[in-house]
Amino acid sequence: MQLSELQAIYSMPFFDLISRARSVYLEHWSGNEVQLCTLLSIKTGGCSEDCGYCAQSARYSTGVKAEKLMGTAEVMEVAQRAKENGSTRFCMGAAWKGVREGDARFNQVLETIREVSQLGMEVCVTLGHLSLSEAQKLKEAGVKAYNHNIDTSPDHYPNIVSTHTFEDRLSTIRSVQEAGMDVCCGGIIGMGETEEDRLKMLQVLTQFDPLPESVPINCLMPMPGTPLSEQPPVDIFQLVRLIATTRIAIPSAKVRLSAGRTRMSREGQALAFFAGANSIFYGDKLLTAKNPGTNSDLALFEELDLVPQKPNCESSACSV
Repeated sequence: MQLSELQAIYSMPFFDLISRARSVYLEHWSGNEVQLCTLLSIKTGGCSEDCGYCAQSARYSTGVKAEKLMGTAEVMEVAQRAKENGSTRFCMGAAWKGVREGDARFNQVLETIREVSQLGMEVCVTLGHLSLSEAQKLKEAGVKAYNHNIDTSPDHYPNIVSTHTFEDRLSTIRSVQEAGMDVCCGGIIGMGETEEDRLKMLQVLTQFDPLPESVPINCLMPMPGTPLSEQPPVDIFQLVRLIATTRIAIPSAKVRLSAGRTRMSREGQALAFFAGANSIFYGDKLLTAKNPGTNSDLALFEELDLVPQKPNCESSACSV
């Protein structure tokens, strides 16, 4: 999609925009279903990267301590609880630059994936940079989707990260797609970018082939000690405009309300769901950031007559 097309959609009168997005949404999705995803940090802190938004970078004094990789049994306990609480996707994230085939930690992650994939939830991981070889191993172990956000526009990216390039992100995404996994890819808004930067980010996503299976839209949670710790909250109407534009541009994708929901009102979240969001991270923590608790989410769902989506994965990864 051309940037000019996205700009024309984004700048529509607000109610016209969300009405159009709602119409597109209803053509592709059931009107009352929302995907519930649980995100677990299986390796926290000590990351060598310098992403300006991240409390897990070893380069900043954020109070987040480096921890060792969680064992399979520990992860399985959390995954089982997530399933019991209604999650249909379980995502595991590790704070490191990337993984390498043959590395003991990577082998341990593969074993954990094999076990989690037997619980009947979709398995998603975010492990940093991958080559095709590692991506194929993850696919074979039972991963349905790989999360690797592009974060922001190509123009703004060097202002956020210097230890890798925007092209590095795209290279990993190409490996994921070639291996046959779904791509879960979006970004973070509220990092000092312009609204045009957000649309340039979306433009990149619309050029993926195949298109992203899901698009997480994160609002920055300013973490003390990081370079972006003083950024103001994202305007709710700008967020809803971006969600609506994303829904129109990529109709078949799950659009995920990700980090930042603790700073949104119930009414703001309802507006986002109306405009096309149909996935959330579910549980009281996202890696190192706070998230609304399961009880508050279930109460909101009841108010809005929303129900969880069923998992969508291959029989080998949803055997229960």
